[in-house]
Amino acid sequence: MKNVHRLVVAVAVGVLLLCACPEGSAGQQSHPSTALRKITIDDYFRIHDVGQPELSPDGQWIAYTVRTKMLKENKNETRIWMVSTHGGDPLPMTAEAVSSGHPRWSPDNKYLAFTSSRDGGKSQVWVLNRLGGEAVVLTDIKQGVGDFEWSPDSTRLVLAIQDPKPEDLEGDKDKEKPAAKPKVQPPFVIDRLQFKRDTIGYLDRRRTHLYVFDVAKKTSTQITSGDFDDSQPAWSPDGKLLAFTSNRSVPDPDATRDANIWVVAADNTDKGAHLTQITTNPAPDDQPVWSPDGKWIAYVTELDPHLFYYSTQHLAIIPAAGGEAKVLTLSFDRSIRRPRFSADGNSIYFIAEDDGTQNLCRIAATGGEITRPIGGRLNVSNFSIGKDDEIAAQIGTLDRPDEIFLHKGNELTRLTMTNDALISQLRLAKVEYVHFKSKDGTSIAGYLYEPVGYDAAKKVPALLRPHGGPVGQYSASFDHLAQLLAANGYAVLLPNPRGSSGYGQKFCAAIYADWGNKDYQDDVAMADYAVEQGIADPDKLGVGGWSYGGISTDFIIAQTTRFKAAISGAGVALLTSFYGHDHYQREYEIELGYPWDHQALWDKISPFWRVKNITTPTLFMGGDLDSNVPVLGGEQMYEAMKALGRTTELVVYPGEYHGFTVPSHIKDRLERYLAWYAHYVKGESTPATPPASAAKSGGE
Repeated sequence: MKNVHRLVVAVAVGVLLLCACPEGSAGQQSHPSTALRKITIDDYFRIHDVGQPELSPDGQWIAYTVRTKMLKENKNETRIWMVSTHGGDPLPMTAEAVSSGHPRWSPDNKYLAFTSSRDGGKSQVWVLNRLGGEAVVLTDIKQGVGDFEWSPDSTRLVLAIQDPKPEDLEGDKDKEKPAAKPKVQPPFVIDRLQFKRDTIGYLDRRRTHLYVFDVAKKTSTQITSGDFDDSQPAWSPDGKLLAFTSNRSVPDPDATRDANIWVVAADNTDKGAHLTQITTNPAPDDQPVWSPDGKWIAYVTELDPHLFYYSTQHLAIIPAAGGEAKVLTLSFDRSIRRPRFSADGNSIYFIAEDDGTQNLCRIAATGGEITRPIGGRLNVSNFSIGKDDEIAAQIGTLDRPDEIFLHKGNELTRLTMTNDALISQLRLAKVEYVHFKSKDGTSIAGYLYEPVGYDAAKKVPALLRPHGGPVGQYSASFDHLAQLLAANGYAVLLPNPRGSSGYGQKFCAAIYADWGNKDYQDDVAMADYAVEQGIADPDKLGVGGWSYGGISTDFIIAQTTRFKAAISGAGVALLTSFYGHDHYQREYEIELGYPWDHQALWDKISPFWRVKNITTPTLFMGGDLDSNVPVLGGEQMYEAMKALGRTTELVVYPGEYHGFTVPSHIKDRLERYLAWYAHYVKGESTPATPPASAAKSGGE
């Protein structure tokens, strides 16, 4: 391919961090390369996940969370910390051995509230007094609290609570009785159109509604009701109203994706019998936020219900009493999220996916030019805004996991160094953001990781890793798996093919009802690029991914035999068998129609019908509780390949949903990745199944 542009980003990211960090915190820049080591599987569990920054009302502190993945204990733990906006050592705010999250400062600056499940109970709201002392529980909701926000006067909370189960209504009357024998699980009685959801399982008629909780009296009043779910509550500046998101389609909200913005009086006593519908767009509107003067509501909107996930998510604004909405980001054509007004209400901040990054952007509330207060090849995952438009941001880069930064004026300062001790030990792979041409001439981009210690005079094994989604993108964030594979001698190829977000709606919707075609061409074009550049050995290529990445893997190995090994995690096979089995009923019907009316289309995008073409040794994986992309797909592909006498293996992880959480399972999966690729891609004599993993199998 000719005229391929390569943009080197590793140096630029390092410069950004060096300039942004307090003195002495630049990490590996101060360590000679001879003292560094390669990243390992166990380093995944040494990386602390930093997130959820919340700037205090006085602008002096940032509360945030740190998740620790505890391999020895085989569990995860999240604690809340606090760091001064002037720098210094962070302070732990919650205790070890219990997980806490969702930190929220009271607007009067007196309390820090958060959610926590303690002593085996349900999630409740807890509060810490800024003057000191232990955290105390504030709510006592039998079924637990899902979400909460402070009222502007700090006297109330809005709570998102799911309707109780019958046993929740029993109260505590049986607590003092001796423990009874476990009851037999009653059957699930299903009568909903949308009856399943990953991490939840079968759905009943219990819905999530909003309650206003009086902090002093510790009493709650239900303010919404009905056979609908209500979420994302936002207080009006005067504390009289609450905006929220809800799909209240008639006759059945399960049949559509038509969420809208609604407003309810915070002091109503009729459980929301009288609501004001603010938006009427037939596609989803959500994430409402009020302007400081209470006159406007900004929100995120999709404009084409037919495209659903493939549709660009835009920023819109509408009068708080309802009226004509104005979409502010039409010409931008990038998906946005988390809108927040500036302190004076004249601007709106938001996070945007763009060209393999996530930047913090700003636009005037009336529309116009978009600027980037925090831009560049980095990944802003979350942020909060203070009274003087100071910004607490969660930012990651290609060579550093997420940390907490403060943006003030034109300066960006890193305040936390949570992972510096680890990163300072590691010799990381060089990463390039590259552009190349697909088969039909379309320009595609992706991230290319050179193997650690790469010798440009030699060709190396290479692994192609299609991403999940398909709507999503590889962004400029730290990727332990990519670094691990590079540390083990592979060039790692992370393409953003058509179907990816961050490149506009037309690019994203190019694979609509046509999976495994243009995205296949774009994915393999990155392998072509790596070969043509003299990096990848064409005889030592592997492929693998999870979710849509697993689906892409199945399509790739069914159309080419150039890859020596494949790992397909949480993929599909015979797509019609997923209808009613996974949780995508609405999306299938929009994109593909009913399977009994459009069988040819459903079969076209089913890798199962191409299985006879597959000769690549393939490892299939999945979680046995996954309702997102059930392990059924891996089972079907494995059984077919086994029947055909092909080299294959199936690994099913008990108790896991779509996204794995059990540390020992995650470690096992990584071990299997390395063993499978080492045996079949590199041609090493080591077993394709690691000995330690083989010893753990067989019914234990």
